[in-house]
Parts: sequence; structure tokens; C-alpha cells
Amino acid sequence: MNKIRVLIIDDSLLIQKVLTEILNSSPDIEVVGTAEDPLIAREMIKQLNPDVLTLDIEMPRMDGITFLRNLMRLRPMPVVMISALTESNAEVTLTALELGAVDFIAKPTMDVENALNDYAEDIIAKVIVASQANIRRLA
Repeated sequence: MNKIRVLIIDDSLLIQKVLTEILNSSPDIEVVGTAEDPLIAREMIKQLNPDVLTLDIEMPRMDGITFLRNLMRLRPMPVVMISALTESNAEVTLTALELGAVDFIAKPTMDVENALNDYAEDIIAKVIVASQANIRRLA
């Protein structure tokens, strides 16, 4: 079985590092790249052809919701939102799910590295489930 190819989109280098370690710890997943903003991610998607994206909401140059809206219109693919906003702002979470995000994980705001590692199994499971989702183009 081929590994699930994941692209991590997050402006935090610490989050990129921790998510890469968590996801690469699964024998079923391979992180193929990281991008610190959606404009870089757009080019990386073309080059790397990932199976799943993890996407933050608050980023420089373009927010994750705008990127998700464009992505689902032009090149629909499974996305797991990983953001601190998903915990504090249910409306943003619902918008992301309406636009086609498969699932979401609330990014911790304190002791990020240890807190994310506490969610490692959940993160891996959500990425695996997302890879099996049937994503349709947004009208």
C-alpha cells in the first residue's frame, strides 16, 4: 500500500516540525513538504501532488479559509484544519467544514509541542480518514 502523502500548511515552524514528526511516525503516512503560507503551498501542491493537506487558518498573505475556498473550487482535495481558531471560533470551523474540509483539530495555544503530541493518535487517525474522503469540486 502506498503511503498517504501529506503537505503541512502552517506559518509556525514549530508546528510544522511537530506535525511532521507526528505524521511521519505512522507507517501509513509520509509528509512530503511544509509551507508557511498558502501561496507557497499552491506551488508545492502542483509539484508534490499530496493526498491530504493540513491547513492553519491564520497565516500571512492569505488566510486558510480563503485558500480552502479557492482550493475546493479549483483542485478539490482532502483537508484537515489544524488551527487555534477552531477552538475559539465555532463559526470559522463550520465555514471550513461547509467549504469541504474533512475534519479539524484545535491547535493548543500553550505548551504546543507537548499538547500536540498528546493528540498524536487523533491527528494520525484524522489524516488517514481524510485520505479516504470523496471530495467534490465546490460550485
